[in-house]
Amino acid sequence: MSAHAAAVTPTGIASIGLHFPPLAMSVEELAQLRGEDPKKYTLGLGCKEMSLCPPDYGVVELATKAAQRAIRRWGGDRTRLGMLAVGTETAVDMSRPLSAWVADRLGLRGAVRSYEVKHACYGGTLAVKQATEWRMSGAAQGKAALVIAADVALYEQGDPGEPTQGAGAVAMVIDEPNVAAIDSMSYPWSEPEFDFWRPVGTSYPLVDGPLSLECYKRAAENCFKALVAKRNPEEALSELAAICFHVPFPKMVKKAVFRVGEFFGWSPEKIEELFRDKVNPTMVWNSLCGNAYTASLWISVANALKGLAIGQRVAAFSYGSGFGAELLTLEAGPMALAGAWEEDIEEDLASRQQVTAAEYETFRGT
Repeated sequence: MSAHAAAVTPTGIASIGLHFPPLAMSVEELAQLRGEDPKKYTLGLGCKEMSLCPPDYGVVELATKAAQRAIRRWGGDRTRLGMLAVGTETAVDMSRPLSAWVADRLGLRGAVRSYEVKHACYGGTLAVKQATEWRMSGAAQGKAALVIAADVALYEQGDPGEPTQGAGAVAMVIDEPNVAAIDSMSYPWSEPEFDFWRPVGTSYPLVDGPLSLECYKRAAENCFKALVAKRNPEEALSELAAICFHVPFPKMVKKAVFRVGEFFGWSPEKIEELFRDKVNPTMVWNSLCGNAYTASLWISVANALKGLAIGQRVAAFSYGSGFGAELLTLEAGPMALAGAWEEDIEEDLASRQQVTAAEYETFRGT
């Protein structure tokens, strides 16, 4: 393949598969258990339900199921998969990558680059970027990549983050941009901070809530500033059909949107309109899932892409504590309109079991 051919290799999302685990609990149920006003969770945080994994079900099962759905929908020859990259912060082992567990269940072996990517919630986006750049460089030699973002987010019982917890997985085959082309130009921003971290040997994350919110908002401001550059902000953002964010919880996203709008000098009314029309609709599935860390942004992106006409554009803001962030843009392809992956969510929501407070306490070990 010539250097010129490599530079113009059509690359993007060829198929999407999603998976939510088989259990869920309403945040109202949790509020009753914790003696809190339910509105603190529903209105204060913007949450509705938490996806939960039973004891015998975890990140490997989530990632594998999403991958199976993406591969089936892709319909390509599995021998064309030359890369398997899994973004996660739910590590199964400190050495063996999560991709090895998934590859074993999928029967992928041989000439495949297989590895795990870690950077808190930003890991899935880094895996997507690596896969797209691998193809665009020509190094893929025509092969496709399977990228998975999968996580189980659990907090210590009674922790302020407990109502935001969740679990889920998104798998994407990076190949021909049938669902969406991914622009090679993106806008990163990073600063080393201890806003959210989990030391080796600890079961739950440590969080500096105010710092984490400030880092998230600052990253959004700088990434959108780079995207807009010297253009009129209103004109630049009006070209986007949807604006997706990493969703720790919906109200955190709204705070970041207001930070961006205030930076551009917009009125509160104009910022609210932007949030209502282009951001809030993308978080419908997130509110029914809870924070799924690396998968969170891509659940929102999958929601935003369904139903779009060819050429409509979407922005995707990724954030991972520590911290690193990146803003990507995607352009809908011919298969976006049908949004076939919506059936994954419909199937999982229809089949999952609602957990009571007593059942929740039992499987959390209390």
